[in-house]
Amino acid sequence: MNAPLSLGSELDLLLPITALMPITALLLVSQSNPYQTLVLRGILGSVATLLYALLGAPDVALTEALVGTLLSTTLYAVALRSSMALRLEDRRSKPDPSRDAQLMAWIAPLHLRLRWQRGDEPGQNAIHGWLNDDGQLVLLQPPLRRQLQQCQAYAEWRASGGELHLASESQP
Repeated sequence: MNAPLSLGSELDLLLPITALMPITALLLVSQSNPYQTLVLRGILGSVATLLYALLGAPDVALTEALVGTLLSTTLYAVALRSSMALRLEDRRSKPDPSRDAQLMAWIAPLHLRLRWQRGDEPGQNAIHGWLNDDGQLVLLQPPLRRQLQQCQAYAEWRASGGELHLASESQP
């Protein structure tokens, strides 16, 4: 087994790797895109693993690699995939692909996917709202409404005849 690096003789190798940790951590906390955050968390764990291995702590490096990087990143990816969806009930008489595309472009800056649910599907209490025939999008949560109104595509939605309401303001 190789001897751990000594701080005096191998400082030129250790400093750049050590400097990557706070840089990666700052990038991680400054991201607004959750998918970029996921990648940066994996990079941060990998840098930490390398640093621990270079400093002569293979047990800590292995633990960081398996638990801190692999397991936590995988669990975060699963949670992110299941939670970053706008679940709407489709109450239109027939689908309108142009309206669907417009809606998907509208929610894209929020890093959301659009998931349509029928009214007879189980778990209906998990929807965020519904879309009516007249282009009226009805939401159940005021914070989501505020976020959607702040998006640039909201003006396009309104210009095309679409409306955005809260369920407490409209008839279901």
